[in-house]
Amino acid sequence: MPAQTCYCCFVSLPARPRHLCSLGTIFSPLGSCCGSSAPGGRDRAAAAGRGSAGTVTRPEAAEPAGSPPSRNQRAGGRRRGPDYSSQPAPERSLRSGRAMAWCGAPRAARLLLPPSLRCAAGRRRVASCIDPSAGLTEEQKEFQSVALDFAAKEMAPHMAEWDEKEIFPVDTMRKAAQLGFGGIYVKPDVGGSGLSRLDTSIIFEALSTGCTSTTAYMSIHNMCVWMIDTFGSEEQRRRFCPSLCSMEQFASYCLTEPGSGSDAASLLTSAQRKGDTYVLNGSKAFISGGGDTDVYLVMCRTGGPGPKGISCLVLEKGTPGLSFGKKERKVGWNSQPTRAVIFEDCVVPVSNRLGAEGQGFSIAMKGLNGGRINIASCSLGAAHASVLLAQEHLTVRKQFGEPLANNQYLQFGLAEMATRLVAARLMVRNAARALQEEREDAPVLCSMAKLFATDACFEICNQALQMHGGYGYLKDYAVQQFVRDVRVHQILEGTNEVMRMIVARSLLQA
Repeated sequence: MPAQTCYCCFVSLPARPRHLCSLGTIFSPLGSCCGSSAPGGRDRAAAAGRGSAGTVTRPEAAEPAGSPPSRNQRAGGRRRGPDYSSQPAPERSLRSGRAMAWCGAPRAARLLLPPSLRCAAGRRRVASCIDPSAGLTEEQKEFQSVALDFAAKEMAPHMAEWDEKEIFPVDTMRKAAQLGFGGIYVKPDVGGSGLSRLDTSIIFEALSTGCTSTTAYMSIHNMCVWMIDTFGSEEQRRRFCPSLCSMEQFASYCLTEPGSGSDAASLLTSAQRKGDTYVLNGSKAFISGGGDTDVYLVMCRTGGPGPKGISCLVLEKGTPGLSFGKKERKVGWNSQPTRAVIFEDCVVPVSNRLGAEGQGFSIAMKGLNGGRINIASCSLGAAHASVLLAQEHLTVRKQFGEPLANNQYLQFGLAEMATRLVAARLMVRNAARALQEEREDAPVLCSMAKLFATDACFEICNQALQMHGGYGYLKDYAVQQFVRDVRVHQILEGTNEVMRMIVARSLLQA
């Protein structure tokens, strides 16, 4: 049998009778994992021994049950799909109103779509009990569909490469901005999409199924743009927000310092007032995008000790005295650079201050309330993708003469993963609604959602890796990258220990 190509995932196949499609569920001849939606799929399927779409004729020469996947099959496990980078993004955006159901897409671009938005051509569907579109309005389902399409076409095929080569995918993020993802909850008059916090959570969860690390940076960028939009003057809004919403420029949030992490109010970076300017000195640590981004929202001390002495300055790249440390080597989040940001007598105009003097800590915390929802939503996307990967692996992998899916212990584990996923999703969306409504309990609900969702989703991803056995520890499989990328979500935007402190303080002071 000559070498062939799977027309679903575009993996080159040697002369083998079977192939595990990169996002599919079937060991099958060429074309039968693609169905009639693949280019010429019906004809290829017939040539490969399949009578009609949806009916698979198993080849007689099959590999022994339970044999390890081949290298090409392992490549599929990493979800290497076709390279869509030369194709335009779907012709719709968050600002375009109603969106069409994108039924003509290849299967690799549709696996994670909820059943209500997926074409029915014999496709395996997401189980309704974990369907991320459950309870959403039709408009929210359309936003979700746009984000899932983009994640599958523009992000998932490159996720492993961005991680391995530590690529900051600027061009891809600018494509996302064309769909409205650069300023999702920013007002439309400065280029934002003007969507709600719940809409934002839905979108970040969907994007995170394609690349959690990149989506997490986009969530931080969105938080920064919202802070300028909400607390900035009209001149500041008009000057900064349009280019940030289009992602022509990128933003970084600068709060953490080498000596002040969880105790953020003890920060030492100072800004001394001299006429119409501030002279900024100090440093920030663990800054996402540091060195590669253009706009820095810096929390600095303009007054006495404590939170009331902190102000927020907007600093632009190229300012004399602004420099950066070495690029940090991280376990995950490798598609976004992390560096220290250093200020040495940086002169910043007073006109670049957000809000009044002494309001900076309040601005920073209000930004973080949304940031906690955003990062929890990124964890949800990674966990959802990991549940699907575990489900597929248990169905395909055989040991002791039968599929792993027949093992009751693993069945129970999968059920617990699905239950935690749905519980976390409900908590996050409840907190997002509270934040949108500006309820008094919103900050605590955001902390609770961030605590529960990031803990639960890391455990889900980690358990999915365990279910893959030794294969899950190989970089040929996407599940290990989800584990590495979501681990830091339990640390940043306020550690989960601090989240517990916030919740306990609310209860005891009631």
